[in-house]
Amino acid sequence: MRHPPRSLLLAVTGAVALVAAVTVPVVTAQGATPACTVEYSVTGQWDGGFQGAVTVTNNAAPVSGWSLGFDFAGGQKVTQGWNAKWSQSGAAVTATNESWNGSLATGASVSAGFIASWSGSNAVPTAFELNGTTCNAGAEPDPTDPTDPPDPGDGSVPALHVAGNKLVDADGTTRRLLGVNRSGGEFMCVQGYGIWDGPVDDAAIGAIADWNANTVRIPLNEECWLGLSDIKPEYGGANYVNAVKDLVGRVKAHGMTPMLELHWSWGQYTGNSAGCSDVHATCQKPMPNMQYTPAFWTSVANTFKDDPTVVFDLFNEPYPDRATSTTTQAWQCWRDGGNCPGIGYEVAGMQDLVDAVRDTGAGNPILLGGLAYSNDLSQWLTYRPTDPAGNLAAAWHVYNFNTCANESCWNSTLAPVADRVPLVAGEIGENTCSHSFVDRVMKWFDDRDLSYLGWTWNTWDCSSGPALISGYDGTPTSYGIGLRDHLRALD
Repeated sequence: MRHPPRSLLLAVTGAVALVAAVTVPVVTAQGATPACTVEYSVTGQWDGGFQGAVTVTNNAAPVSGWSLGFDFAGGQKVTQGWNAKWSQSGAAVTATNESWNGSLATGASVSAGFIASWSGSNAVPTAFELNGTTCNAGAEPDPTDPTDPPDPGDGSVPALHVAGNKLVDADGTTRRLLGVNRSGGEFMCVQGYGIWDGPVDDAAIGAIADWNANTVRIPLNEECWLGLSDIKPEYGGANYVNAVKDLVGRVKAHGMTPMLELHWSWGQYTGNSAGCSDVHATCQKPMPNMQYTPAFWTSVANTFKDDPTVVFDLFNEPYPDRATSTTTQAWQCWRDGGNCPGIGYEVAGMQDLVDAVRDTGAGNPILLGGLAYSNDLSQWLTYRPTDPAGNLAAAWHVYNFNTCANESCWNSTLAPVADRVPLVAGEIGENTCSHSFVDRVMKWFDDRDLSYLGWTWNTWDCSSGPALISGYDGTPTSYGIGLRDHLRALD
């Protein structure tokens, strides 16, 4: 969504089933402490593949380098890994330290992860060696059934994964993302006013939950997250990152899924439909950039890769179609990036961003919006990137003034996408200060068990930038009443 002027703001894949951590317990003989202990976890599993992790603790003398060995008994094959150099010969798997994590003091631990293939059986390894020494003396396999473990989330907030065309929790139960956007983190910092627009304390987040929302989408700014020189230090870098982490924690504390989304990014674009002429991240650009966006997502993914409850929405509203001369060029630019016609900076394509996230080992669900400010998904399935985790969903935005804003278009272009992958309407809204349009959108999505989020939980003038509330205690605008009452009426 394009924002109203600052003055107005101040005035107003095959079926996939996620499995939780299946951990090999440490069992010692006569209570003796083993020389080393290893915890092995299956953190995600789907048809033909899974994600695993090992945590190694050195209980003996300090070591300056380590090598962990174990055998797969079910024909599993490691395809990629992180935080260690992974190799495999037959059934034997070896993980050796990276240059930066080789030293293990007595009592120190190190963790590493991997993605592997499997078929038939995904048996848990039962024996581990650290530098040739047997670990977990007397360890026995976990009796837990790996197909029915506890949720790897924090209890009230599920860890989600793509299963066919649905987002599901660890039990395979479909989960719809229903809630609101909480704007502010994308513009306040770059404009030098702060980090959030309005309060984000416990009471303010609790007011969102009181609407029966289960998801909060949090727009971000890449220059603020990376702490670039044009951002005031108090609003950028570590201060910004910590503020985002704190907000994610509060959202989760109220039982809601946090969705982190890149809204404003670097790159000078002055062509058709430009939102600004500034090279800095002061407006919505047509596409992300290779200069900073992959680094942004690498950092975000590293920050939250151990929290599977967080969802990533990689780029708010692409519109390369306004710069290129053909739709084919636009979709190619969307997926592959590079030197796109009409865009003066090197573009990071969606494949680049997916790779940046997955290269960190993060398995979090990823949302990708299409062309025309995420309102066009007509060729999303044709051009969707490759995801080694098989964990992609389509994002779609709609307002009453968009092109694809009627049931006929939704039936012809959205329904085929929703039949193949999860579909999330990351932004729905209208600038009429009413809710008749979003009522239609919500009905269409309800009928198909799909997800949607209202724009936006900010106290703006609803006609200049659709605002759901007139007060951060949850007092709705006439537009917000529609979403509030609808969410409260859902089971």
